[in-house]
Amino acid sequence: MADPRGFMKVRERQTQPRRPVPVRIMDWKEVYEAQEKGVLKSQAGRCMDCGIPFCHQGCPLGNLIPEWNDLMWRDKGREAIDRLHATNNFPEFTGRLCPAPCEASCVLGINQPPVTIKQVEVSIIDEAFDNDWVHPHPPERLTGKTIAVVGSGPAGLAAAQQLTRAGHTVAVYERDDRIGGLLRYGIPDFKMEKIQLDRRLDQMKAEGTRFRAGVEVGRDISWDQLRRRYDAVVISTGATVPRDLPIPGRDLDGVHFAMEYLVESNRVVAGEEIEDQIHAEGKHVVILGGGDTGADCIGTAHRHKAASVTTLAIGQQPPIERMANQPWPTFPTLFEVASAHEEGGERTYLASTVEFVGENGKLTAVRVAETEFSNGKRLPKPGSERDIPADLVFLALGFTGPEPAGIADQLDAAFDGRGNVERDGYYMTNTPGIFVAGDAGRGQSLIVWAIAEGRACAAAVDQWLMGQTKLPAPVAPTDRALNVL
Repeated sequence: MADPRGFMKVRERQTQPRRPVPVRIMDWKEVYEAQEKGVLKSQAGRCMDCGIPFCHQGCPLGNLIPEWNDLMWRDKGREAIDRLHATNNFPEFTGRLCPAPCEASCVLGINQPPVTIKQVEVSIIDEAFDNDWVHPHPPERLTGKTIAVVGSGPAGLAAAQQLTRAGHTVAVYERDDRIGGLLRYGIPDFKMEKIQLDRRLDQMKAEGTRFRAGVEVGRDISWDQLRRRYDAVVISTGATVPRDLPIPGRDLDGVHFAMEYLVESNRVVAGEEIEDQIHAEGKHVVILGGGDTGADCIGTAHRHKAASVTTLAIGQQPPIERMANQPWPTFPTLFEVASAHEEGGERTYLASTVEFVGENGKLTAVRVAETEFSNGKRLPKPGSERDIPADLVFLALGFTGPEPAGIADQLDAAFDGRGNVERDGYYMTNTPGIFVAGDAGRGQSLIVWAIAEGRACAAAVDQWLMGQTKLPAPVAPTDRALNVL
């Protein structure tokens, strides 16, 4: 184990330092700086090597957290990355973007600040890339089976890499001009610079995975053509339909879905020119929704030099500490101060948006009221209305599911009551040979769940094609297990 007395000697939790706010809002580079190796080792040494490591329960991937904490503490980085890659294809993504449910389950967190698991994870993979320890792992033999993966987000990439390594010929289809899905165009560079994505794609190409960017399945090629061309198809298109807010003034110029704003900004940061780009410079920005997407809009607006940034949330401000109904080791809902929140702006809770106000077709203000609760519903309190000046509004209210066009009519796939593609315990839809992984099947969720489902779906596809599989299957939609050798 790591230092047997580490959690007693080092009680303070030290996370990665963030670059100073006045400096970082001048560019699009990542907010976090690398942590000093000695501090990192002492933090890894706080891991207790519990008899029952509940951090495993918190992580859908089943990451071997105590093992690589110990290896980091012993300064065995090469062994640590091998243990990390054993369960996680892309720790450079999760180490930057995952909210770390593993830390909420850390046994040390019962009466001390939990181990900085996420920080150790990202440090292991960064050290591995820096030292050229990440190599392609092409298959020893080919099976002759072909698989199409539709969507190149974390679920699709994880499924594709696993299936390629199993010896299948895999082609990943992406409707955007570049591979990566939301990792490419949805996540701002100040959270994850795209070199992290590009060098992993280079590894996958060297392993044999084929990429088809700029091809929209259902329009450029039909789903039926895909079924006939490949032995199996994996739907990993994500949950990309944004939740709307149909209130008066919704059609005013200046009201946008959050992803419209973020995608355009990411494209410009990547060097593209966007005509009539949605830009916040000198404007009053109001963001509806207090989640990660809303925080991404906050950070982007600050870098665009917005005049003001206000975030509105309809519910109450979450507590700072666990509530009684969210005991350890569950993942609690807590008040979070993300890096974007440090950079400025106002956060307002119990604010119900009732109308977008405008003149001559252009947005000028957002009319809000206090939220009151009646019969379990959140309603605007009459007489409490006020106007907040606004030139831009970004709707960051979550997503309702995958886009059904093509999947529903061309595949005749069934959808559940929440708008997700139905699948059985082996990730297969009602059409044999058509599988679904990630947010398209489970709804909007965490990146760690997307990768876990991509890995598990790959095992299900491999078993369906070959009759058995050696691929690990960390999670399944139901209790039915795969026949893993």
